[in-house]
Amino acid sequence: MIRAAVELFGERGFEQTTAGHIAERAGVTERTFFRHFTDKREVLFDSTGAMDRVTREAIEAAPADLPPLSAALVGVVAGGDLLADRHEHAARRSRIIEVNPGLRERELLKLAGMVTATADALRARGVAEPAASLAAHSAVAVFQVAFAHWVSAEDPPALADCIEAAAAVLRALE
Repeated sequence: MIRAAVELFGERGFEQTTAGHIAERAGVTERTFFRHFTDKREVLFDSTGAMDRVTREAIEAAPADLPPLSAALVGVVAGGDLLADRHEHAARRSRIIEVNPGLRERELLKLAGMVTATADALRARGVAEPAASLAAHSAVAVFQVAFAHWVSAEDPPALADCIEAAAAVLRALE
């Protein structure tokens, strides 16, 4: 259903595509669609919970001696690994979101959730405020910049390499 939705959003536009269109393209009933997704927006944001969970778990499992930003970056790299073999899908999804203000807002909410998951994991490691929040916001900003580079590249390097390159630029800003 996700593939069918992304194809239809690309062909018709997000607003012109209905849940019924998606279900028909996917070969399922509209009722089946709504058993999996609350609405058509959720097709584009289905993996949000998994990414937050993987990010949080990687931070919690990171070596105890890592500084907060490095631990947060371990988390966003792990979260990004969920997308590693899905470049074409991620690029198409990104283009769909880019042209729709409501979807851009939902994407920002997703990123805010990633910041919260990252900061919570850092606090669980004993990182005090404001360091936990600053490291979380910084790591997610690095992810956002790296992701934008990755999805716009025709022959992209690995997403993890894009994250590392963006993190190096951040660290060099001092």
